[in-house]
Amino acid sequence: MITSTTNPQPADFADVRATNLAVVLRFVREHAPCSRADIAASTGLNKATVSSLVADLIDRRLVRETGLTENRVGRPATMLVLDGSPYAAIGVEINVDYVTAVAVDLSGERLLSWRRSFPGTTSTVNQAVAAVAALVRRVTGRMAKEERQVLGLTVGVPGLVGTDGTVLIAPNLGWRDVDLSGDLAKALRDPGFPVQIDNDANLAALAEHRFGPQAGTANLVYLTGEIGVGAGVILDGRLRRGARGYSGEIGHIQLDPLGAECRCGRLGCLEAVAGIGAVLQHSALSPAEVEIELEEVVRLARSGDDRTLDLLAGVGRHLGKGVSVIANLLNPEVVILGGYYVPLAPWLLPAVAAEMSGRTIAPDSGGCQVVASGLGYGAAALGGAARVLDSVDSGRLPRVS
Repeated sequence: MITSTTNPQPADFADVRATNLAVVLRFVREHAPCSRADIAASTGLNKATVSSLVADLIDRRLVRETGLTENRVGRPATMLVLDGSPYAAIGVEINVDYVTAVAVDLSGERLLSWRRSFPGTTSTVNQAVAAVAALVRRVTGRMAKEERQVLGLTVGVPGLVGTDGTVLIAPNLGWRDVDLSGDLAKALRDPGFPVQIDNDANLAALAEHRFGPQAGTANLVYLTGEIGVGAGVILDGRLRRGARGYSGEIGHIQLDPLGAECRCGRLGCLEAVAGIGAVLQHSALSPAEVEIELEEVVRLARSGDDRTLDLLAGVGRHLGKGVSVIANLLNPEVVILGGYYVPLAPWLLPAVAAEMSGRTIAPDSGGCQVVASGLGYGAAALGGAARVLDSVDSGRLPRVS
């Protein structure tokens, strides 16, 4: 009789070390300044292991020592903080009317933030790829002058993005089945860093969760206030993408079957009745015209123009219906209105709150607050950079040069 036994194999040492390096790096990010003893006590790693891991992180210039502290029990301790000065993470957002690029260092400090007009509704995919590649090359050129290594690039798109980086559909850009990740990598001529693609609302939610006034909130939803309306959903501290990465398309929930036609071809979608197009009451505007028209709406609202106030109240009520669906279904702590909703927030938020009070099941809207974003138009691009930093926190560390 032949018998066989299968003994469990120990985890690969390199994998275990990479995991532990990520644990220590995250701890320093969240608790700096801290000591090696603090790390050992909180993570359960022994002191010798922590010392070895910290030495590795210092060699990689991810962590640095910052002197001694005597305000402790026992001997003074050498304190640690994030370094990351040789590195940069890049995020880009492609929108209907603009392209934004953001670069941050390891601590999240912005190194640059550029916003360029972009005729997304009339540009082909190839033109969009060329425009983004040109912008990324400028950013990487700036980073090279500052002697920073680019850790990765994430590009946000207003549409359904699969886990492989393919844009299944982006109605407001007129895209279908676009291998944006592959096309960009080719246009950048194999840049030497990962190129990822994600939904713009997902990335904006990541930015709010990591950098915004609501940072650290375990349950939040971000609503894009652009030509399109999408939702990025964070529950229990994690971004929720759905089975294929297509979650959050609240802009195409039908609120009014007799309402205005949406770009997706349906009638009365939230995007059609509560998006920026409903505010400006134009079917097509150039990027410059959107900015100018929006400024005029704000001016009229501030002056007390009755027609403008009625218009914004109506849009706010429709938006409140959509937010009520979110509150009832997901029970977030906060819903954040971003993009063009931000300058309109003083007039939209009261109508949203009034609508929610009559449509949410739980008392006081289940504890859900609705606020305006504090990150501006660059939220999705900033979230793209945040996704790169998340990959570093997860163990994808730069090699020692």
